[in-house]
Amino acid sequence: MAEEKVYLLTQEAYDKLKEELTYREGDLREEIKAKIAAARAEGDLSENGGYQAAREEQGKNEGRIQELTVKLRDSQILKAPKAGKVGPGSLVVLEIAGNEMTYVLGSHDLAVATDFDIISPESPIGAAINGKKKGDTVTYAAPNGREITVIIKNAKPL
Repeated sequence: MAEEKVYLLTQEAYDKLKEELTYREGDLREEIKAKIAAARAEGDLSENGGYQAAREEQGKNEGRIQELTVKLRDSQILKAPKAGKVGPGSLVVLEIAGNEMTYVLGSHDLAVATDFDIISPESPIGAAINGKKKGDTVTYAAPNGREITVIIKNAKPL
């Protein structure tokens, strides 16, 4: 049997996804129904581009509703590690090849709640920094096989 995926979300990300679901199930669904009804009233549906476009939009909306429903049902609210320690939900400042970059360690679903780029804990760099602390230096193998050194300059809860 397939293992269920758990979505680790901040409270803010959870709330934004919930808000999107409410909009898609309510107002957007009604707007699309109105577009379909208006296009139907025009007559011949086989050559009605507006009808076809509205039906496609309806399908995409229903698919996103299903996706959001599953994510919200199977989500857990992150308890980000304390300042100085890296873990899911951490905002980390990394020095890579002399350049400082700021990322959030977590699932890409967190992107709705932050403007920072996301690093997955399962990615090579994410796995290398997860569980480390401010000041640590780690290396990881890039997809091309090259070893990359990363210095953790700062870590704090998102």
